Amino acid sequence: MTSAHQEQQAPVRPTVQDEIAAAGSELIGGPIGRRALTGGSWWTPVRIVLLVMLGMFALGMVQKLPCYESGWFRGATSQYVHACYSDIPHLYTGRGFAADLTPYFDRIPQEISGGMEYLEYPVLTGAFMEVASWFTPQGGEMVQRQQIYWTVNAGMLMVCAAVLVVCVARTHRRRPWDALLVALAPALALTATINWDLLAVSLTAASMLMWARSRPFASGVLLGLATAAKFYPFLLLGPLLVLCWRAGRQRAFGTALGGTVTSWLAVNLPVMLLAPDGWGKFYSFSQERNIDFGSFWLIISQRTGNPLEHANTYAMLLVLMGCAAIALLTLCAPRRPRFAQLAFLVVALFIVTNKVYSPQYVLWLIPLAALARPRWRDFLIWQACEVMYYLGIWFYLAYTGSGDDRHGLPTEGYQFAILLHLLGTLYLCSVVVRDILLPDCDVVRRDGSDDPSGGVLDRAPDAFVLGPPQHRQPDTSTPQGSEVRWEARTGGE
Repeated sequence: MTSAHQEQQAPVRPTVQDEIAAAGSELIGGPIGRRALTGGSWWTPVRIVLLVMLGMFALGMVQKLPCYESGWFRGATSQYVHACYSDIPHLYTGRGFAADLTPYFDRIPQEISGGMEYLEYPVLTGAFMEVASWFTPQGGEMVQRQQIYWTVNAGMLMVCAAVLVVCVARTHRRRPWDALLVALAPALALTATINWDLLAVSLTAASMLMWARSRPFASGVLLGLATAAKFYPFLLLGPLLVLCWRAGRQRAFGTALGGTVTSWLAVNLPVMLLAPDGWGKFYSFSQERNIDFGSFWLIISQRTGNPLEHANTYAMLLVLMGCAAIALLTLCAPRRPRFAQLAFLVVALFIVTNKVYSPQYVLWLIPLAALARPRWRDFLIWQACEVMYYLGIWFYLAYTGSGDDRHGLPTEGYQFAILLHLLGTLYLCSVVVRDILLPDCDVVRRDGSDDPSGGVLDRAPDAFVLGPPQHRQPDTSTPQGSEVRWEARTGGE
């Protein structure tokens, strides 16, 4: 193997390309030198990132300690004041797991469910919750059982987080260190054990890894499983469709779509046929749910006093218009966008326009942001906005639930926290769109790469483009020279 080829295959060093990463590396001795030996050690980038993730996850569990000890069980306000709320212990009793009820099949008694007849989660998430209940003792004090149930779920979610970070590290072969963005994301540590979203997030990351390895059917199977755990992964089929259309890879998309439908039906069909009322609760609940926390619809409703009864229709129209704009951007861009870029944009669009934004929804975007825009400055700006929103919603709930002795964040302050979340997400969207329109700004492509997560799309010529002929896919067959030119131009930023 020639030295040039070895250099081409060597991992990209973020301390060379990113000034924030270089500054942060001073904590462990500074940026790696040109002559350092980076191979032959047990401490590979993937293993290091994985250990960092496990450490951050453990810190997130420690942050929940005030609630674990008392906040979840003795009054509602304490869990908000300490910003350590979790759905998990509450739904253990509120959705019949403590009573050993079978999700989707057994109707939940009104006195414990608060009006919810059946579990309002997709089937695979319901199975995850049920499996955790099997490891939770059925006898003894209820508080202790809830604590054990949360701990069991936290352990299972930690496995999901480990799968997530490994998949992100391996998706871009030459950029494993980008997964540190995921591992060190403060919003991930804070929200990982609020709900069960990490199951769908990890399956989605695994699906993207399989697509990057040119295995569309396996990618589709994993995407179908992710959709059986949460709805949002289904949205990734849209970017794949348009990208495969532009590249003339419709067969690969069809294979992925077939895998998605097959695995989704394999999980859902038994419950759909045997317990149709319970199975349909997730979909009816999502459709009928009113405007809720975190959305700009809530700001409009609170400021105007209008309940916005048709917000669901308006949100759907905005999503459709946004998807049409993303499709047009994909077909008109001077260079075919990367899969991760479009995946981030379409999920961000869904989040921004949705009628509810729960704090854990940030988990959907963290791995996509790390793959779409692996730039520490932009990522940390966005994360700062998300952490402020995380604190804002709990302090707002503490304020509204503290009676006459108000402590926390008033309505106007919470609306400002929502705006911070929206502006942070839109900022990250704007730099991703800029990278699409100006490919030279894309840090992933600075080493001459095309689409490391694109699989069959990587370096594929364009088959259909809207625009003049000069917009067609350029030749990217010289990655080595491209990297040298960029470092000479930027001084090795």
